[in-house]
Amino acid sequence: MGKRLRETERTYEAGDGAAEPDLSGLPAVASVRLLNPAELDAVYFDTPDLALAARRITLRRRTGGDDAGWHLKLPTAQADTRTEVHAPLGRGRRTVPPALLTEVLVYTRGRPLVPVVRLRNHRERCQLLDADGTPLAEIAHDHVTAEYPDERDPLSWTETEVELLGGKPKLLDAVEERLTAAGYRRSAHPSKLLHALGDRVPPAPPAPPDTISTAGDAALTYLHEQVRAIAAYDPAVRRDEPDAVHQMRVATRRLRSAFKTYGRELDRAVTDPIGDELKWLAEVLGLERDREVLAERLAERGAELDPDLRTEQLCDRIRGPQAAARSSARRQLLRQLCEERYFALLDRLDALLAAPPLRDPAQRPAEEAVRRAVRRDHRRLARRVAESLALPPGTGRDLALHEARKAAKRARYAAESARPVLGKPAERHRARLAALQKLLGEHQDSVMCRAAIRRLADTARRAGEDTFPYGALHQMERERAGAVEAALPKAWGETDRGPLAG
Repeated sequence: MGKRLRETERTYEAGDGAAEPDLSGLPAVASVRLLNPAELDAVYFDTPDLALAARRITLRRRTGGDDAGWHLKLPTAQADTRTEVHAPLGRGRRTVPPALLTEVLVYTRGRPLVPVVRLRNHRERCQLLDADGTPLAEIAHDHVTAEYPDERDPLSWTETEVELLGGKPKLLDAVEERLTAAGYRRSAHPSKLLHALGDRVPPAPPAPPDTISTAGDAALTYLHEQVRAIAAYDPAVRRDEPDAVHQMRVATRRLRSAFKTYGRELDRAVTDPIGDELKWLAEVLGLERDREVLAERLAERGAELDPDLRTEQLCDRIRGPQAAARSSARRQLLRQLCEERYFALLDRLDALLAAPPLRDPAQRPAEEAVRRAVRRDHRRLARRVAESLALPPGTGRDLALHEARKAAKRARYAAESARPVLGKPAERHRARLAALQKLLGEHQDSVMCRAAIRRLADTARRAGEDTFPYGALHQMERERAGAVEAALPKAWGETDRGPLAG
């Protein structure tokens, strides 16, 4: 994994007649230290169609200066701030480090990364220091020349960067006032790369609606949110960060659920095939996630077992296959996330947002349409719960409760999507549904754990081991499931209320 840090900076260009800015008397600044000039040489990489530049992402290999190496800069939601990921120079001038490739695969999608421009930069700089000599900010005056792989003429320009080091954001505002007074203005280009590429940069991906006035706006706002979540969690999954697999899987489920909740507003002929692929992706992610949940639950039940029954053989069987299973599941997951099927799904999601398949009902007022959608999903859940409660304990009820759990998720996601339109009533409805979903999830986890215990018991029986401890584990889980079933009528009564309950 590359070194990660946050970079906060602003870029300016000098207007006609710009003068040297006055840096005296800046807040918290005690002195200004001049630094030696630096000669920087950076080659920027992107896909042939500039997929990274379109998303305001830069990837470069730079020599010279204090931080030579590979630099990946990713946009953030915070103004003037980007996440930087660094990696050493290495030997290969055109071989992007794997740690950085991992960060952008969700956008490059198997396409090669090639040099798109070379920037040579003569940098003159100074630092603003506090009374202890600690750098608060750095001001760099850059003389940049862009050289292109094709036959185009080089492009040269000057700009000034102000980067926050140890200072407060208000220092940037104070420096900007001085620069503005001296005849500088904010640069029209978000980065040197975009300045160099000019009109070659493709349009940025479509943004969600600015306001939500129609049912289509509400649906698209939620779809954009989930597609962004998938892209955000993709590199975290590849880095094996905690809970990343679960969160990415939830985003795929929310997206697929929204296609159904807003089935009247969205063309199902377009969304259903994408939903099928999202279901596949959720299953791919589930291979590892379900294993994690099951391993944790088995370990918990084993720890609760009577010490006289918690034999070394039983503990070994509970723990034994988990490490190998995790390794196998993770290898399979990473393989699937590098294959064309996954990249094609991402392309289809981009196309969906670029040309939303809205039907005529999408033009209805948002409040009325969203309220109806939430109530429809709640009524669907009510039917599933009623069917479950009408069945006797056993396999049939287990299956029915699993269907109720899936219906609860869909109803909860519908309430989530309604929050920007309906406000607090939607949030309260969502919270009640989340509590019910958690209860039903506990039941389903118990069903899956009992199945695993039976498999372990069969293995132990074939090996000639005592299977009584497995029976005790199974009974513990049966009692937990029974407690859920006993609590369900009251829990449903607490959920089935409020203005959005249908």
